[in-house]
Amino acid sequence: MSADQTHIAFLRAVNVGGRKVEMARLREVLAGLGLGSVRTYIASGNAFFTSAETDRTALVERIEHALADSFGFAIPTILRTVPELEAELAASPFVGREPAEDERFSMVFTSGSLAGGEFPMRSAKGDWEILGASERTAYVIWRRLNGRPGANPNPVIEKTFGVYATGRFFHTAEKILAASRKA
Repeated sequence: MSADQTHIAFLRAVNVGGRKVEMARLREVLAGLGLGSVRTYIASGNAFFTSAETDRTALVERIEHALADSFGFAIPTILRTVPELEAELAASPFVGREPAEDERFSMVFTSGSLAGGEFPMRSAKGDWEILGASERTAYVIWRRLNGRPGANPNPVIEKTFGVYATGRFFHTAEKILAASRKA
């Protein structure tokens, strides 16, 4: 094992549709796995912790198993290290751009590779567009149509690439990165 590294866990589909995950309990579960400096950020399923574990797959499996045992349903977990999230934010086509009034910039974090994807990829209605992707993160513009938010592109990403996906607005991802650096 190497030195402890800060990880960011993005939990998929929590606190929506009856899938309640209390952040205090989430912190307890993660700390119970021996992960250090466990913290959470807002109630949409973002957690920070330190670990010397170098096998990401094994770490994700341990976390997902413990979460399923504790909460009673599967919670796909997508991990990034702080340097990985920094690189994904820096690679974003949204850096230095302001969204139009009817747009929202989003980053969709995935559990596996998005290699081979043909971008841009657009919905038939034009309510979302995947501008491009880094290795494991898609960069999405959501558009409001007739004043309503568009459909969620995550199911399309999951089906196309055979991965789990969870999104965060770009400005939220920037805040998550900043919060991950606080002790």
